[in-house]
Amino acid sequence: MKITSVTGSDRVATQDFDVLATALCRRLGIRVPIIQAPIGSATSPKLAAAVTNAGGLGMLAVTWLGAKAIREQVHRVRCLTNRPFGANLVLAFPVADQLNTCLAERVPVISTFWGDPGSVHDQIHAAGVVHLHTVGSVDEACRAVDAGVDAIVAQGWEAGGHVRGQVSAMALVPAVVDAVAPVPVIAAGGIGDGRGLAAALVLGAQAAWLGTRFLTATEASTHETYRRRIIDAGADDSVYTRCFDGGWPDAPHRALRNATIARWEAAGSPPSPHRPGEGDVVAVDAAGRGHLRYEDAIPLTGMGGALTEMAMYAGQSVALVHDTRPAADIIASITAEAADIFNVFPRRTG
Repeated sequence: MKITSVTGSDRVATQDFDVLATALCRRLGIRVPIIQAPIGSATSPKLAAAVTNAGGLGMLAVTWLGAKAIREQVHRVRCLTNRPFGANLVLAFPVADQLNTCLAERVPVISTFWGDPGSVHDQIHAAGVVHLHTVGSVDEACRAVDAGVDAIVAQGWEAGGHVRGQVSAMALVPAVVDAVAPVPVIAAGGIGDGRGLAAALVLGAQAAWLGTRFLTATEASTHETYRRRIIDAGADDSVYTRCFDGGWPDAPHRALRNATIARWEAAGSPPSPHRPGEGDVVAVDAAGRGHLRYEDAIPLTGMGGALTEMAMYAGQSVALVHDTRPAADIIASITAEAADIFNVFPRRTG
């Protein structure tokens, strides 16, 4: 297979990435084993389409959208690409309307998270849609396979955003691969470059799930303040916490350390409503809506205020993110690096 991308200097580079092809790539209809994680409000139809057009699988985050907004986003993606893409649903919330809308719009891939995939699997499969489910443990992976899901996303503790388990990807991925074979596994957590993608494939995964790396893609809706913070951060700036639980309680997450986290920890990490600065409006979005200090909202384009005090989700792979680039360039760079590794150390991945 040939991947063609336009670099920053407008030169067209073409490389053969057949060495990276897996059975899951063929099942999903993608050319390279890279899936863009549904990075909440920072994702966009433009980002999902750009990832898809570059050979990966772009993903929309639709849990908190109404039917009209979902239809608009799906239609926008289809205006930008004719290749497969997906939509993500968080099962901790009521998502029946969102799922019905996605299936009615014939979204080809549905990924689910944080709940029982069996509650929606039959409906997803009846529509002829591929079902991915994210887990944080071997036991959870086995239950998801018993429910019938088509592929497992094994999320390591290093991952940004909301984190399901307590085990690192290096240990979790091969354990899940062994436990659920022949069901394909997608590795998530701590992957930010071609070395990470190559490592995921060596561990037995058939694709990699990247979120933090795409937060600085030019097509993402990430506010420039957030982008800069990601680029400047190191791995130890990514903190596993329960600080930003407004809107999604009892869900640990990984975010960049900031003044809100430091102030909360200094107070002894008290629960709501006893947290310092609780009720502070720290940002206002483009529609004029205020956002509170401990909300799970992130800094997006068009927001103003104390944006550095909001939740800024990022995994430990943040240390590998050094620039803002188009999604196509990100994918071309990652796949080229991984392909070079496998050209030196050949391995069957399909």
